Amino acid sequence: MSDWILYLLTGVALAFAISSWWGVRRLKALHIRSTVGGDAQDPGLTEQRVAVILNPIKAQSGEAKRLIQRGCLAAGWEDPVFFETTAEDPGYSQVAAALASRPDVVLVGGGDGTVRVVAESLVHTNVAMGLIPLGTGNLLARNVDLDLNDLHANVNTALFGRQRHIDTARMGIENSRTGTSSEHVFLVIAGIGMDAEILADTNAGLKKAVGWLAYTEAGMRHLPGRRKKVSISLDGSPEQVRNIRSVLFANCGLIPGGIDFIPQAMIDDGMLDVVVMSPRSALGWLLMYVKIMFKHSGKLPVMTVYRSGRVVIKCPEPMAIQLDGDTAGEATKLTVQVEPRSLLIRVKGQD
Repeated sequence: MSDWILYLLTGVALAFAISSWWGVRRLKALHIRSTVGGDAQDPGLTEQRVAVILNPIKAQSGEAKRLIQRGCLAAGWEDPVFFETTAEDPGYSQVAAALASRPDVVLVGGGDGTVRVVAESLVHTNVAMGLIPLGTGNLLARNVDLDLNDLHANVNTALFGRQRHIDTARMGIENSRTGTSSEHVFLVIAGIGMDAEILADTNAGLKKAVGWLAYTEAGMRHLPGRRKKVSISLDGSPEQVRNIRSVLFANCGLIPGGIDFIPQAMIDDGMLDVVVMSPRSALGWLLMYVKIMFKHSGKLPVMTVYRSGRVVIKCPEPMAIQLDGDTAGEATKLTVQVEPRSLLIRVKGQD
């Protein structure tokens, strides 16, 4: 190979690396402005009533409780009221009891499931939610730029931080085979298809040992699966029929591992980013991986992204569902609707 060709290829590779690095920096800055900047305001309260929904089986739950009590005592507030989740009740009755105490803020100490259950009752209430991330994925905490390794800082943010409204989304689930239906709120990413199958098939012991990396092992086992036919309607448009492996509905796009899976998904834009994934070979999965990791803007036939406020999906056979990393059974019809600026949360103060 002649020297000039080598120099040209080196220059192209360097330019690509620099542009990718700069793009990542710009996206990170944009996400931070979207999640913790902009219209975040001081609560303006000299004294606060604090309620806490706590998952007692989480490793740091005891320390979190002590830090919350200490913070309220130091501020001269009345003692916080604690409500512990159970295996039978992940937070529904606890948040109802918490709201009966008329709190100014409800702190949530637990994983993504606890956060989602509490948020389901707090949407449209204007009662602030403070996050104490104690789980494996901690999806919402990642997307609002909390430091998952700093429990003390997260307690301070939940008690004394600024606050702002973010979007949530509501999913209606119907299963014509069983005749069942339900409706749930999610905050980060929900999906139908392979992503939900992976979550359902993840080894619990491995997840306890290595955390979110356990999903990778289950994912590798599910790669060879078949595509399934669904119909998709966006904002009332005519249905389009697609053969898919997964459809994801993203309110925001940062997932474990620091991966910005859907870079354009913003938590306050009043829209969902709908990702239709339809690879049928190892090459298709590889191309998707490269696009995601390098945040490449080029279009891929096997990965189509739409923006929509309301999505309806119908499938001839029941398909697995997940909400913010928790499995939610199977559905033959989904109706997903964004709810703009419906949840008030605490975020870090600006530096």
